[in-house]
Amino acid sequence: MISIFGITDRGMLRRENQDACAYQLIDEANAWGVVCDGMGGARAGDIASRIGVEVFREHMEKYYVTKEGAASPGEELKSAVEEGNEAILFVANRNKDYFGMGTTLVAAMLQGTKVSVINIGDSRAYHMSSEGMHRVTRDHSIVEVLVERGNITPEEARQHPQKNLITRALGTSKTAEADLYEFELLSDDWLLLCSDGLVNEMSDEEIAEVIRNSFSPEEACRNLLDTVLERGAPDNVTILLFHVEFKE
Repeated sequence: MISIFGITDRGMLRRENQDACAYQLIDEANAWGVVCDGMGGARAGDIASRIGVEVFREHMEKYYVTKEGAASPGEELKSAVEEGNEAILFVANRNKDYFGMGTTLVAAMLQGTKVSVINIGDSRAYHMSSEGMHRVTRDHSIVEVLVERGNITPEEARQHPQKNLITRALGTSKTAEADLYEFELLSDDWLLLCSDGLVNEMSDEEIAEVIRNSFSPEEACRNLLDTVLERGAPDNVTILLFHVEFKE
């Protein structure tokens, strides 16, 4: 059985919310979710994130309802991302006010014990099990490169002046260079999708502690958001959480 909940908030300082998310529980063993974070430094980031989410939603509806073009979950995620990229470019090229807009994307499809995750940009996915929580995705960002090179620590990356500079996004090139991850889930595992508005204000350990002490995805999401808001929430915040429980 899968349970899922998502929440988004503009935060305490931003005038608008450039994040967007959507999710659906298909049945007790199948679900999907997506989080997009519009590029804050570009025009119409909110438009780009909404397009990314809506195109993804439409693609999932075709997959689960009509089975049109049904393929593996990984291939469906790749197709949904490419469609979103094309749609954003199409709108941007026909309206000068939208030129240069883009968005991050992280999404997941759960089918029984199998999960497929795709990301582009610095919105993240985390997997939490009895062994602890680990980050599934790799940020496509300047600071991620610095961390990998050993120039800065992950803790320093959260406060780095270039933390918002991403190297890949939807709508910024003709093709979307996204990363795909596939793995198995065990009963009582959690899968978190989020924008950087969460991880910039809370450490991985703090996030894991809140989830661990929550009884449902909704409770965990609301508790995480409350913590970020209490800390000032300088950015938009989006949190989407899956919890799985399988019969033995």
